[in-house]
Amino acid sequence: MKYIVMDPERMSTIAIRNRLRLATDRMAVHGISRYAWEVPTKTYGQMCPLARSLDVLGERWTMLVIRELLLGPKRFKHLLAVLPAIGSNRLSERLRGLQEAGIIRKSTLPPPAAVAVYELTEEGERLRDPLIALGLWGLALPVDDRIDPETARAELVALCLAGTQTNLLDPSRGETFEFHVGDEVFHFQLRHGRFLPRSGPSPTDPTVRIACDLQTFMALALRELTPSQALKDGRATILAGSRSSLAELFRVLVYTPQAPLPVHA
Repeated sequence: MKYIVMDPERMSTIAIRNRLRLATDRMAVHGISRYAWEVPTKTYGQMCPLARSLDVLGERWTMLVIRELLLGPKRFKHLLAVLPAIGSNRLSERLRGLQEAGIIRKSTLPPPAAVAVYELTEEGERLRDPLIALGLWGLALPVDDRIDPETARAELVALCLAGTQTNLLDPSRGETFEFHVGDEVFHFQLRHGRFLPRSGPSPTDPTVRIACDLQTFMALALRELTPSQALKDGRATILAGSRSSLAELFRVLVYTPQAPLPVHA
């Protein structure tokens, strides 16, 4: 009889692979998607958790689709409207892949809308903090001629700004703060003490409703302008509520540019 002696290091690799496969098999039994094997995408073929995450999220446009759903449920046509270059076929592919991965699901809005939308699952919501952190990192990147300035949207600035909150507010508060920035309307919901940006008008009467242009909102977000100065100069207008609510929002959400790391020889 012929025996095959395997290298201990290879045996260890095989054992790790088998353990990961067993874990995902158990996940599938309990209804959790084994997305690393199900999403129709290219793979790095590495055990590294970052590489496996990119197997799911690394296709072009995928993270931007998730970005839009971080602002709330969206209809297919609304996703296509804000991502026109993706095309309807590719958008359908990305949505299908994210559904298979268990990151998003199809749902129906309650009446009177009663339309089909895509929304994040609990697994998809876990991507909020890492994707917003990536967005905050991207704020420092230079903008060149390839970037279309017309794609700037205040609600995307609000999405990243929400990631700067470090102190939780009273979790019993359920207020909303509504912004009209040019043609855009979005609001912040206070949920479990955190500001959560959402597309569209507030579903309830907001604590405060503010109108301004995109440049003013950007200046407020980047702390180049204080709320009191914006109001004094007529660059922002309170349509409902009090200026103290506006001040509170920008007191809690504070963007602080990161200092560059020292370069060591």
